[in-house]
Amino acid sequence: MDKAHDVERVEVSGGRVILIVDGKRYEIDIARHSRRLARATEAQRRNFVVSPAGYGIRWPDIDEDLSIDGLIGVAHQDPITKPAT
Repeated sequence: MDKAHDVERVEVSGGRVILIVDGKRYEIDIARHSRRLARATEAQRRNFVVSPAGYGIRWPDIDEDLSIDGLIGVAHQDPITKPAT
């Protein structure tokens, strides 16, 4: 299985998610991406799971899933519709 991203680090601090993805650092304002995550407690924000393929992050306590592409502002072509090379 191809990995969408190499998610090296995820840190949640206050109203920000700090990501190191594909060797680059991103600081993301939680409120811009998820009302649910913005309202969550710090403990709920710190309880997350990164998908093995690097597609997204799941916060099970608040039933929230966010894509890495959406968080860092990049788009990948859907592997199902990607033309063969």
